[in-house]
Parts: sequence; C-alpha cells; structure tokens
Amino acid sequence: MRKFQVLLVVFFVAFSLQAQKTKISLNLEKGKIYSQGMEANIIIEQDVQGQKFNIDMTTKGVMSYLVKEKNASDYDLEVRYKSMTMNMNLPQGNMEFSSEIDDVKDVMSTVLRELIDKPFEVKMSMEGKITEVKNIESLFDSVIDQFPEIPEEQKEQLKSQMKNAYGAKAFKGNIEMVSAIFPDKPVRIGEIWHVTTNLESGFAAVVDTDYKLLEINSDYYLIQGDSKIKTKDKDLYVQNNGMDVRYDLSGTLLSKIKVDKITGWIISADVDQKLDGNTYVKANAQIPDGMTIPMTIRNKMKITGSM
Repeated sequence: MRKFQVLLVVFFVAFSLQAQKTKISLNLEKGKIYSQGMEANIIIEQDVQGQKFNIDMTTKGVMSYLVKEKNASDYDLEVRYKSMTMNMNLPQGNMEFSSEIDDVKDVMSTVLRELIDKPFEVKMSMEGKITEVKNIESLFDSVIDQFPEIPEEQKEQLKSQMKNAYGAKAFKGNIEMVSAIFPDKPVRIGEIWHVTTNLESGFAAVVDTDYKLLEINSDYYLIQGDSKIKTKDKDLYVQNNGMDVRYDLSGTLLSKIKVDKITGWIISADVDQKLDGNTYVKANAQIPDGMTIPMTIRNKMKITGSM
C-alpha cells in the first residue's frame, strides 16, 4: 500500500509538471554579445530545355549580435558578419569565395572580406520577429564602390546580387526561419502554435509553420517545426541577371531547434527544406518564346549559437 501511495505521488508530480505551461521567449541581456553560426548545403536541380543543370552550393557564416538596448517588447541589436564563405559546384567547374581569402584579384572574396566586422542595425521582437533592418544595403554599396576597376554596369549587377542574397529582406527571412519560433502565450509539452513568416532570398515565399514543444530539459527547450512553403505571388516577374523571371514553387520545411531556457537564444537547429515547381523566363531578345524550367531545391541547414 505504501509503495502504491509513493508511485501515485510520483505519477501526479510528473503529470503536473507535464501539464504546466511555460513562457518561451527571448530574454537577452543588454551589453552582451550573442553569436550564431550557420552552414547550409543547397542543391538546385534544373531542366533547361532537356538539359540537366545542377548547382551544389555550400554557404557558411558566423554573425555576432550585440544587444545595444533592451526595450519593453523588443531589442536593438548591432549585427556584424564575422566570417562568410560560399562554395559552388557548377557544371562548368568549382568556384569558392571566402572572407578568409586575401587576394585582390578575387573580387567577390574581397567584397566578402570587406564586409567583415562592419556593423548594421537590427530590431528584433521578444518573439524573434525581425521588425527592422537598417544600413545593411548601404554597406554593400560602400564596399563595392571601393573597386574603381569594376565597370559601373558590373558594379550595379554585383550590388543587386548581394542585396538579393544578403540584403534586408533576405536577412530578415533567413534569420526568422529559426528566430521567429516563439509562441505568443505560455505553452505546455505537446502544445502546438502557429507562426507565419516571409522568405525573400531569390524569390518571395510565405512560410506557415506549426511549432510543437517536444521537451523541457534542464538547460533547453526542444521545439519541432513543420512548415508549408509556397511562392508569395506566382504571377510576379522579378529581374534576375537582366531577364524577367517568375517562380511557382511549393514545398516543406522541417526543423528541430534547441532553445536556451534562460536567454531563449538558439543553441542548435537542424533544418531540412524541400521545394519543387517551375521557373518561368519571360520572352526576350535572347529567348523569343520564353522558357519554362522545372526546378527542385533541397536545403539542409545547421545552426549553432553561443552566448
């Protein structure tokens, strides 16, 4: 009987802990620097008029976030790139650009190198939403304008490519994939909440995610994300390498994220993204009839954080 009572007490304690709700949000400290490392392997498969054209790209980067101010509902952050690397395996060969390469003849690596430790400003809510990004695009302009040997037309093209890949909208979308994950109310283990975010890197897409609190550990919360992705406006043409292009893509994104219990900062995350659909090139002088390009994108990303 006594053993049964002890087991009953243990059961009810465990049940009450399981049923308790907890508030999960960012709780950063003013004046402190938080770091984040990101590595992504992206495989793009395209069928261009019956010819397979595949791109295997790996990007790596480390960023630091200095908390300049802690406000009532958000943070003012000073963000700096600490390192940036891009390796592309293309049909015509391999290309590598890195902020670690010190070679003035390598223009792209020199641009990345010049971006290191240059500050820009970000405002982030307690729920991890990026509400403002300032000075990042003017930073690209000032860095690229340092190269008088580059023709103006190429400069503008390079600026456009950098802004598409790393500009304010792209930065917001890429970071929010693993930062805008917090519920707007306390949750218990097993509870699900919904978050909608926008991706703007390359093309605009809407990401609808159901997050679920899987586990409460002594040091972290384990959160699982199950996302559906679709092109935001499949009829909208955008400029890409001098041509008008539109995208009609959809897919999924699965994530598992460990969040520090005290600060809410990401300890680690694994993200698996899959997209399928078509790219449409508008008729132009080079392609009088236009072109439809079937495409698949696979992106596996690992994120690590430190405080």
